[in-house]
This record gives sequence, C-alpha cells and structure tokens, in this order.
Amino acid sequence: MAGILTNLRSTVIAGFVLALALMIFYVYGQYSASSHIGEALGTTAFWAFIVRWAHVLCGIMWIGLLYYFNFVQIPNMPNIPDEQKPAIGKVIAPAALWWFRWGAMGTIAFGIILAALNGYLVDAYLLGFTDGGASTIIGIGMWLGTIMWFNVWFVIWPNQKIALGIVEAPAEDKPKSARTAMLFSRTNTLLSIPMLFAMVINQNVF
Repeated sequence: MAGILTNLRSTVIAGFVLALALMIFYVYGQYSASSHIGEALGTTAFWAFIVRWAHVLCGIMWIGLLYYFNFVQIPNMPNIPDEQKPAIGKVIAPAALWWFRWGAMGTIAFGIILAALNGYLVDAYLLGFTDGGASTIIGIGMWLGTIMWFNVWFVIWPNQKIALGIVEAPAEDKPKSARTAMLFSRTNTLLSIPMLFAMVINQNVF
C-alpha cells in the first residue's frame, strides 16, 4: 500500500480502479443479469453520468487551485522571506497554474458535452428564453463558468506568464501584470460562489 501512496501517479490510477469497481458494482445492481454492462453502455444516461463525473473532477481541480491561490498563496506571499520567494515563482506557481488552467478547460469542455447530452445546451446559454425558464438557473451557472474560464485562459494566464518571467517582457510590466492576474483571480473567486450555487440548486427541488 505504501508503494502506491508514495507515487502520485500510482495513487491516482488506484483511485480510478476503485471508481471503476464501484461503477461495475452499481451497474450489476441496476441492470438485469443477462446484459449488465452492455445494457448500461447503450444509455445516454450512463454516458451523461460519466461526463458529469469528469466535469466534477476537473471542477474540483480548477476551483480547488483557485481557492489555494486566493486563500493560501497570495495572502501569505508577504510573509515569505525574499530569498525564498523565487521558489514559489519558478517552481510552485508554474506547476499549479498548469493544473489550474487545464482544470478549467476540462471543466468547461465536459460541462458543454454534458449539457448537450442532456439536451439543454442551447436553452441554457439562452437563459431559458426558449424553454419557458426551465434552463434559466443552470444557464446562469454556465455563463458564470464560461466567464471564469475565459478569465483563466485569456487574462490570468497571459499576465501570469509575464509576472513570473515565463515570457520575455520589460521589468516594469511585471508588477502591473501580477496585479491584473490577481484582480481577475479574485473576480473568479467572487463568481465561483454564485456559479456553484446555480449548479447545485439546479440539481435540487425544494
């Protein structure tokens, strides 16, 4: 067991194997004994579930790192001795930003696929104007998520590349870019709260 847990790749693979075992157990409990897996694989609901699972996994990676940046890294940077700060900028931040931006990409991609599979993609992006308001709340959540994704890829990441010295830029541009990235990261933190509310409330009736 220690051999699995001391290697991140092995840990993640083991997690997916356990999830697969749970899926097989669930499918065998839901479908007739004659065609368990084949019957499940033939349903849109099954694939919508798989895509929703991927959507949530990517979302946890994305929002988790967003909150790490805003609740941990940024507030504590002033407390880090100057001689230690390059380790954050050259090692920790670039790695975290890689997972951050691709988590955002995975979340938006799987979210769009999920909405298409469930038949509400256009209605949601039109905020329910075409279905009597049934897709309004999920549409608001999708628009907020789309804005956040745009901020990650077209504002935060380009400015972080300048601030961290990943791309060549005049030295005087770095503080401005760092501030822009921080402000848009804070914007995403703000938007994440109503976005998650819209996503969760859409799954519940009360």
